[in-house]
Amino acid sequence: MFQNLRVFALLLCAFAPAACTPEKPRADLIFIQSAEPETIDPALASDQVSMRISSSLFEGLCRVTAEGKPEPGMAERWDISEDKKTYTFHLRAGITWTNGKPVTAHDFADSWRRVLTPGTGADYANLMFIVRGARTFFDGQEKDFTKVGVQALNERTLRVELENPTPYFIDLCSFITLAPVSLGSIRQHGTAWIKPQNIITNGAYILEDWRLDDHIRLKKNPHYWDAANVKLRSVEVKPVQDANTALSYFHTGQCDLMMDKGMVPPSLTQKLKQKPWFHTGPFLGTWFIRINVTRPPFNDPRVRQAFALAVDKKRIVEKITQLGEPVASSITPPGAGQNYQPPPGLNHDVQRARDLLTQAGFPGGKGFPRVEYLYIPLPIERSIAIELQSMWQEALGVTVNLTKQEQKVWLKSMRDLDYHLCRSSWVGDYNDPSTFMDLFTKGNGQNRTGYASTAYDEFIAAAAREPDTQRRNTLFQQAESLLVSTDTALIPVYFYVGVQFYHSDRLSGVQGNLIDDHPFRCMSWK
Repeated sequence: MFQNLRVFALLLCAFAPAACTPEKPRADLIFIQSAEPETIDPALASDQVSMRISSSLFEGLCRVTAEGKPEPGMAERWDISEDKKTYTFHLRAGITWTNGKPVTAHDFADSWRRVLTPGTGADYANLMFIVRGARTFFDGQEKDFTKVGVQALNERTLRVELENPTPYFIDLCSFITLAPVSLGSIRQHGTAWIKPQNIITNGAYILEDWRLDDHIRLKKNPHYWDAANVKLRSVEVKPVQDANTALSYFHTGQCDLMMDKGMVPPSLTQKLKQKPWFHTGPFLGTWFIRINVTRPPFNDPRVRQAFALAVDKKRIVEKITQLGEPVASSITPPGAGQNYQPPPGLNHDVQRARDLLTQAGFPGGKGFPRVEYLYIPLPIERSIAIELQSMWQEALGVTVNLTKQEQKVWLKSMRDLDYHLCRSSWVGDYNDPSTFMDLFTKGNGQNRTGYASTAYDEFIAAAAREPDTQRRNTLFQQAESLLVSTDTALIPVYFYVGVQFYHSDRLSGVQGNLIDDHPFRCMSWK
């Protein structure tokens, strides 16, 4: 019997080595988020869940502070030309990859080229279109990357030339898409380069372990240029979709920090708001509904407008979310950038909604085909989905089927335009209207609605060229009115209020900010 058990144990270790690995000590910080990252590749990460991990592992020319502001990262300083179109970045001496090789200006130029190469599939490639020649290279009109305004002058100097003065460019330099990657590692390992045993990084943390749907463990990078100020030696990130389970982990000390809005069980919101460890604050984020404008019957703008007018947004924030979220009639939150005020959108108007649906050929909902609404598996999202289904039935007489999809499947459905209506959200990547407005230009990887309007694109392009703030804001207002009220490619519902679960008397470095970015390297125990 003993011999059989011994053989079994040997077999178990051979086929499941993780089961025979001694349990690691508890991480300095255990963080729960609502889903498994889709990817940690800086060029491909496009959702907040993925970016949290990726930005812990990789660092760009700049990095984000606890307050959500950009500051010098891999670059110790930069010079700006008089016309504000040329930036010369000077990298720090001694910065290295985790394999000991130096991080150079050539790594940045090569990584930016990778983002702009269509075959990479970077949804955020459009962010770099502000760089001279980047759009024509991405579109294939120019094959020579030396014609793009990115040049490594030497190992430690990178020069970037912009198409136009861009007030938020330094903010972009702290965004994960613009972080460098080790191209040699990618060439050697292919798509497996992000596995713990292969990955080479330059950020505050190293990827120590990744077990799908169980945990990601990060450990402090001793070679990071600012390692002395990184206090958390290890961070464990656990994906937990059920809000009640996540809250139980927090209560029992199995979790130290949660920040996803979906982690608030609707039935407990009022009680949670009274707790000293429950923190909220406004940030640049919008919860909205995407509409696939290419799929009938939503290829008719009257149908899209009818569905928008039938949504009672006040009912959703008062009955379900309950965190004091402002209702949204625009995709852009008020005050983004330099005093931008979005135009009025479509407010709740059931009679007008019914009239528009009648004009579209569906009086009282008669003859309207069954359509579906996609949502992700969080209690609050299910509650909102049920409420929307009821509103559309009551106001328009139409049947909307509810379809729940895991985050990775949901993201793919949006990319493939495999849906009718879909819950969505957007958190500003920097404090400027363009971080919301650029999304819906033709061909943008984040568009995911099929919307394509020459007039809209012209407004956005004109705003990018306009140096006068007031005139620039006017162009954005014209574009947003077209997007939301006239063409109605989406339905804004409410502006987010940030949520953090943590004990402020114990954990420091967690601070509400406009871009809802909270770097682990800024956190420490008191």
